Amino acid sequence: MELYDISIGARVKHPTMGVGVVYEMDARTVHIFFREHGEQPISRSFADLVTIAPGVEIGQEPLDLDHVRDAIREVLEEMQAPQRPVNMAPRYDGGILEIKPRDTALKSKEIPVEEFFHKIVMIRDRFRVLEQKINANDKLSDQDKVELQQYITRCYGSLTTFNILFEDKEDHFVGQKGD
Repeated sequence: MELYDISIGARVKHPTMGVGVVYEMDARTVHIFFREHGEQPISRSFADLVTIAPGVEIGQEPLDLDHVRDAIREVLEEMQAPQRPVNMAPRYDGGILEIKPRDTALKSKEIPVEEFFHKIVMIRDRFRVLEQKINANDKLSDQDKVELQQYITRCYGSLTTFNILFEDKEDHFVGQKGD
């Protein structure tokens, strides 16, 4: 199936990149912004792309790129709001994180696990906002965006230790997967 009935602003679902918004099209390619993967060109002949919401009809009037950028920024701001609550694994409810120094003469530090978990979630959310800002930045080259995204992915990998605190696996940190 070729994507000729799709238009700017359409919401689409890609089998591996998830839900995205069409922001530009040409004769052979549909350009889509995905939350987790940024701007991606998809061939019009790609059969597994599904339209989940129609876009706007654009007549002879040329599309103003500034309006598209503003629309993408609005979508990004909307996406910064939590889509659903992130819950801590119930086994840690009411728990205490104790940090003990090697020197037993020194006092240990205790932190409620809920407080620590909240800070981990805040780090994750701030990384996501940073990813969105990188993808929306028109001054960065595509190569710069890729390099920064790879760096953030490595940071996520460093944070996978804390995945035990999350109730749902879909909330876990995911680093770079091996080949």
